[in-house]
Amino acid sequence: MQLSIIIPVLNEAKVLPELLAHLAPLRASGAEVIVVDGGSEDGSQLAAVRAGAQVLCTGRGRARQMNAGAAAAQGDVLLFLHADTALPPSAGQAIAAAIRRADEFVWGHFDVRIDGRMFMLRVVAMLMNWRSRLSGIVTGDQAMFVTRRAFESVGGFPDQPLMEDIELSKRLRALSSPVCLAERAVTSGRRWETRGVWKTIWLMWRLRWLYWRGMPASELAKLYR
Repeated sequence: MQLSIIIPVLNEAKVLPELLAHLAPLRASGAEVIVVDGGSEDGSQLAAVRAGAQVLCTGRGRARQMNAGAAAAQGDVLLFLHADTALPPSAGQAIAAAIRRADEFVWGHFDVRIDGRMFMLRVVAMLMNWRSRLSGIVTGDQAMFVTRRAFESVGGFPDQPLMEDIELSKRLRALSSPVCLAERAVTSGRRWETRGVWKTIWLMWRLRWLYWRGMPASELAKLYR
């Protein structure tokens, strides 16, 4: 199995060096790392190049960036990773073991821990993990991985400004349920700490409810901003 790790970024120069250093053991074992920049103005591209990552430049939009990274990737398993999320040390072995059961699973994700000082972030992470296990819906900060064959068969991420991960989850569930790996990825709590935990929880559940009710992703993106 060759793993391709695709990282969509927009103005992430501060976190990229640490993330790419963290991924160095996976690169040494054969994994491919592709950073897809959506028009950063803070030197993100240079930071990625200096760290030895392959860099692509696209227009802004996370779905567009991830699709471009997938198209350029050489691996037969694609992992989509946010710039503020760190994989567990055993990520490569865990994914390989899951994908070997290809007759049962073609995609999956890691449980998460949210890094931050607020106690409520532990509760949020626990609820995220339960939600994914019960619903089969995976969001971007859970380090979603998928076989290339399955990704291409469902048309990749829809080119929409929000909820692209939820829509891809729906498409992939038609092929298999996701394998939920108990190893924990660690994602930054900056979104919750900046906006407020309860305000962020309310906003995200409201957006998902409206999306389920049929509101276009373009309108949801305006509410999110």
